[in-house]
Amino acid sequence: MKILAIETSCDDTAIALVETENNNFHVLFNMVLSQTEIHHKWGGIHPSLARREHQKKLPFLLEKILIKKENNKVKDEIKEILKREEIMLPTVISLLEKYKKPDIDLIALTVGPGLDPSLWTGVNFAKALSCQWKIPIVPVNHIEAHLLISLFSFKDGLLRLKSKESDFPAMGLVVSGGHTQLILMKDIGSYEIVGETRDDAAGECFDKAARILGLGYPGGPAISAKAEKATRSVEPLPRPMLNQKNHNFSFSGLKTAILYRHKKNPERIKDDEHIQAESKEIQQAIIDVLISKTLSAAKEYKVKSIITGGGVISNKELRRQLVEKAEMKVFFPVKEGRTDNALMISVAGYYNRKKAVKYDMIEASPNLRV
Repeated sequence: MKILAIETSCDDTAIALVETENNNFHVLFNMVLSQTEIHHKWGGIHPSLARREHQKKLPFLLEKILIKKENNKVKDEIKEILKREEIMLPTVISLLEKYKKPDIDLIALTVGPGLDPSLWTGVNFAKALSCQWKIPIVPVNHIEAHLLISLFSFKDGLLRLKSKESDFPAMGLVVSGGHTQLILMKDIGSYEIVGETRDDAAGECFDKAARILGLGYPGGPAISAKAEKATRSVEPLPRPMLNQKNHNFSFSGLKTAILYRHKKNPERIKDDEHIQAESKEIQQAIIDVLISKTLSAAKEYKVKSIITGGGVISNKELRRQLVEKAEMKVFFPVKEGRTDNALMISVAGYYNRKKAVKYDMIEASPNLRV
């Protein structure tokens, strides 16, 4: 089975083409186009700009997997599907007229959760392809995809399943700019949210803290880089909800504490050694909460392993400390699978292939839950 995967949940435009073989995946094409530089000056994601960039980049990526040329008549429905995608419409029409239908059995598509304008651009793009080529679409939950990609190794173009049935039930930890959740994974496809943030996500806290310290966007990598150089300590920051008897998170109070501390002595932002020490404390405060809550939930639900996912998992110190403290197997996504990507969408699409539907049944769902 060949799967075309499309990911546009936020600010990364991604397409992958894979061929499945006994729960493994031969990666025929995989590319992610980042919008980080575009959103850098805004200090965060600007939804309308993200939508515009997706419209520009999706046809560009698609053309890279189209080979055989052919004169085609494009269906009238395509223009109706893409009527709100003004930038993308003429390019997609041209590609569909110019190239033959590729050898693809399924389109795996992120439908949520995510930014509404970004999701709809990907949805309309996939619907146009599905309509023209008569290929079904399987709607993919972005959060599930972040967890499933962690079950695979990636080498020499092959995603190989490394988990076993004995690794379940597992505790899933999803940590990104928009989500911080603990998900009981009874098995692949059987999930229950047991904890989540009540306000800011951990990744959002990193971004806002970095903005306060003048480190720019994205905040996670910037704070991590400064923290690695720290040679002194600062006064401890609060660890929100750390001692509460539940598995929920809250990071808005930590962000406020960082802001007040900065306002009391704004001159310290000019001292790079202080910024390094402050970054180390901010990072550790977030890590302490994430690990404590995860291990507590893992113990309560008597799981066999911990499965992680999301962009914040790129943080080396978080990964190191989680392995050090967890008394069980911990799965991390490969480097190519940490931030938003289409490889994870292809994997989730495969496991949900029985849910494939006709294009006119697909819609974006920004608040989709597992």
